[in-house]
Amino acid sequence: MVSLQDTAVERSSASAEPGVPRRRTLVVLVVLVVVAVVLAMVAAGVMAAHAGPPGPPAASVGTAFVRVVPQSVADIPLVDQTGVTTSLAAERGKVVVLVPFLTSCQEVCPITTGALLQVQRSLGAAGVQGKVAILEVSVDPGRDTPGRLAAYAHLTGARWPLLTGTTASLDALWKFFAVDHTIVPEDSPPGIDWQTGRPYTYDVDHSDGFMLLDAPGNERFAGGGMPRTTAPLPPVLGSMLDAQGRSNLASPGAGSWSEADVLDGVGWLLDRHVSSGG
Repeated sequence: MVSLQDTAVERSSASAEPGVPRRRTLVVLVVLVVVAVVLAMVAAGVMAAHAGPPGPPAASVGTAFVRVVPQSVADIPLVDQTGVTTSLAAERGKVVVLVPFLTSCQEVCPITTGALLQVQRSLGAAGVQGKVAILEVSVDPGRDTPGRLAAYAHLTGARWPLLTGTTASLDALWKFFAVDHTIVPEDSPPGIDWQTGRPYTYDVDHSDGFMLLDAPGNERFAGGGMPRTTAPLPPVLGSMLDAQGRSNLASPGAGSWSEADVLDGVGWLLDRHVSSGG
């Protein structure tokens, strides 16, 4: 005989079994909702961070300020790789990335050009290349003629103005921007000139880094470290490096700057975010 108590237990057990899957489903749904909310909050935070105005490059890279470039400096005559005379004043209306270099450098400048190649690609991907001027300006007027600059541009793929000038012009320009440059003896054994195949007879020690000018022509940022590439250096540029240059490529040291740092500064002055790859 089945008692009422037994019947009640059976009913209770029968009604409890179907409820187990329903409770598990409810728990899963709650977890999914919580995960979705968290992901939405994270996405909103990322969007908010990118929606705000960009700032200058990090303080570890250099210093942001406002410094008027006098007309006498802006008008210093410079000559590009095609033989055309120009000046900083000719770039008014654009953000300027100004970098010292020399085509005979074996320690840093090939790495600088490699980093700027990445900057150029990112500016093109972002559609702002027409608003930015990259200028590599020589510290070696004795060797860096327009013809040699043109050969360097053809060899390396640089598609921006490579500038030189008279000794007096370059001395005046670099004095204003606090870029030191001094002729020193070539190492022994000497490096081999990539253009002539002959040994170098001297070298030029110079300050590293980059400067940023805003569209009105004011200096807004100066960074003084060595370049740091975030992509493999093109073989042609790597072949220009000596032992010290290869060491600098592997370990650029404190205060070094990368493509991303330059793009941060450009975006800051354009008031829009410009990232690597666009």
